[in-house]
Amino acid sequence: MKFISTRGKSEVSCSAMAIAKGLAEDGGLFVPEIFPQVSKEEFETMLNMDYAERACLVLKKYLEEYDEQELLSACKNAYSKFEDSDAAPIVKIDENLFIMELFHGPTLAFKDVALTLLPYLLRKGCDISGIKEEVLILVATSGDTGKAALEGFKDADGIKIMVFFPSEGVSDMQKTQMCTQEGNNVNVVAVNGNFDDCQTAVKNIFSSKEFNDSLKEKNVILSSANSMNFGRLVPQICYYFSAYCDLVNSQEISMGDKVNFVVPTGNFGNILAGYYAKQMGLPIDKLVCASNSNNVLSEFFASGTYDANREFFKTISPSMDILISSNLERLIFELSGRDASLTEVRMLELKKCGKYSISEKEKSVLNAEFFANYADEMTCKQTIQEFFEEFGYVLDPHTAVAVDVRNCFVDYSGNNKPTVVLSTASPYKFAHDVLFSLKGKAPNDAFVASDKLALETALPVPEQILSLKSKERRFTRVIEKGETFNAVLDFIAK
Repeated sequence: MKFISTRGKSEVSCSAMAIAKGLAEDGGLFVPEIFPQVSKEEFETMLNMDYAERACLVLKKYLEEYDEQELLSACKNAYSKFEDSDAAPIVKIDENLFIMELFHGPTLAFKDVALTLLPYLLRKGCDISGIKEEVLILVATSGDTGKAALEGFKDADGIKIMVFFPSEGVSDMQKTQMCTQEGNNVNVVAVNGNFDDCQTAVKNIFSSKEFNDSLKEKNVILSSANSMNFGRLVPQICYYFSAYCDLVNSQEISMGDKVNFVVPTGNFGNILAGYYAKQMGLPIDKLVCASNSNNVLSEFFASGTYDANREFFKTISPSMDILISSNLERLIFELSGRDASLTEVRMLELKKCGKYSISEKEKSVLNAEFFANYADEMTCKQTIQEFFEEFGYVLDPHTAVAVDVRNCFVDYSGNNKPTVVLSTASPYKFAHDVLFSLKGKAPNDAFVASDKLALETALPVPEQILSLKSKERRFTRVIEKGETFNAVLDFIAK
C-alpha cells in the first residue's frame, strides 16, 4: 500500500518508509492510499482474541510488508507491559456509559499504547527501507507523549531520542517523569514557551534542508514519535476495535450496533484514529471531540474557521493545551476530497495568518461525523467531584473534560447510544488538581498529594508514581524557543 502526503508532493511505496521518515518531505503528513476494510468474518474472529491479537489483525491491514508473526510477537511483547496484558480495558459506569482505561501502561498515559510498539515499527521500518543511519527522534510534548516515547525508546539500538516540553506547561508529575528518565540515548530539554512553540520548533527542524543535510554528514536521520508519524497513529486505531469487541462480548451491544466515542482532544491524533476506524468499517455513530478552555477545535467545528489567533490558557488538563492541532491536517485532507493542493494552501494560511476556513459543504460533512464542545476549568473540577460522589470513580482532568462534553452531547442531541469515553491518563499524574477538585484544597508537593488522594479515594497509588521519589533528576536544561537547533546539535555531538 502506498502512503501519500496530505500536501501532494511526496509519496512512499509502503508503510515502513512512511514510519521511518515520520513526516513527508513536503511538510505534509503521510496518509494511506486507501482505507482497508475489516470484514464481518474478521470482526467475529476478533471477539475471541486477546488485545495483542486484535491489534495485530488491525495493524496488518496497513503494515502489509511487516512479517505477520513478527508483528504479533511485537504486539504481545508491547502489551505484556500493561496490567493484565490488556491495553484498553472497559469499565461500565452506568447504563450506556463506559470508560475505556488507556492508562495501565508503563507511564500511566494512553500514549503508551502506541509508544510501547513504535520502537519495533520504526526499527523494522528502517530495516525494510534500507536505512542504515542512526535515527534521531525529535518529540514535542504537552506532557504524556514525552515520557511514553522516552520510556519506549530508552537504550534502543541505533536510535537517539530528544524531547522538548514547555517549561511551565506540564504537571509536576509529568515533569518529574521526564526529567528522571533513565537511558543512555535520551535527552530532555524544557523550553520557555508553550506546546505550540515546541511543536513549531520541531517542525522547523524537520523542514530545514540545510539542517537535515548537516545531520546526514554525521550519518544521522530524523524521525518523529509524535502522532504526526503514522507509526504513532496506527496502533491507536486498534483500541477502538477492541472496545467494540468487549462491548459485544459483555452483551452490552449486538454486533452491528452503532456506538459513540468521546475523546479528550489536543493534537487530534487520538480522535483521528477513531475516524480511521470508522472508515475501516467499525460501526461508530458519533465521534465526540472534547476540548478544554483552549477551545480552538470546538469553535472550528461550529464555525468552519480554524483560528489559532487567541489567548492561550494553561489549564489543569495540560495535554490539551494546544492551539495548533497537527493531526487535523489529515482530516482536512479527507474533507476536501483528498485535494492535496487545497490542503497545502490551507496549511500555509495557518502558518502565515494563524487561520483558515473550510467550505459549507465540508462543514456539513464534518458535523455529520463529529460533535464538539468544551469544558472550562470550573466545570472540569466540578465534574471530577460530582462523578466521584455519584459513581465512586476518580477521573483525571482530561477525562473529566470528556465526561462533561459527553453530557452536553446527550442533552443537545438526545443521542443516548452506548458511549465509550476514552480515559487518557491516571489521576495520579495530576494528583494535586484532582485532590483539589475533590476537597477544595491540596498540598503543592505532588507526592504528598498522591498519598492524600489515595486516602480520600481508596484508589492505590501506582508503583510508577511511588518509584519516582527515589529517582535522580537527570535533566534540568531550559532554553529559549529559538535555541532548539543548537540544542539538537549539542545532543548528537555527545
